[in-house]
Amino acid sequence: MAVIAKLTDGAHGIVRVVGEVAAWSGLALVLLVAFNVLSRYLFSYGSVALQEAEWHLMAVAALFGMSYGLNQGGEVRVDIAYAKFSPRVQAAIDLTSAVLMCAVSLIIAYLCIAYVQSSYSINEGSPDPGGLGYRYLLKACLPVAFVLLALQCLAMTGHALMALLHPKSET
Repeated sequence: MAVIAKLTDGAHGIVRVVGEVAAWSGLALVLLVAFNVLSRYLFSYGSVALQEAEWHLMAVAALFGMSYGLNQGGEVRVDIAYAKFSPRVQAAIDLTSAVLMCAVSLIIAYLCIAYVQSSYSINEGSPDPGGLGYRYLLKACLPVAFVLLALQCLAMTGHALMALLHPKSET
């Protein structure tokens, strides 16, 4: 059990650190949007690359933020029935959902690899003149983010397994 607890804590820590970095990208996004708006209206300057950088930052924040949301307990759940179950049944539900989500995350990550390879093979860039190049770098965030989500699901699996094997006293 100590090994499971240590691995679970390590996985939670990795996801938390990556998530906090992704959260700070929100500040970078706000500053970039503010710069784009101010430069467009005050100086009549606009850049396609900077506009594309906005949605690149938003995509990265959303992709890496999904595992951080789970890490921090920010997921949406329907607790109408769940809250009435015993802690042991809740742990079994948590275990099942974490294993299933881990499987789905790994499948999506695997399927994204061909998508990234295809983009890399043609050196995909923006179709717009003056846009950002190397679009495959953005697309490479897809499998990485879903592997990170699977890591968070493994941590949740370990936590649910510990709760199932050693439930706290029910009062």
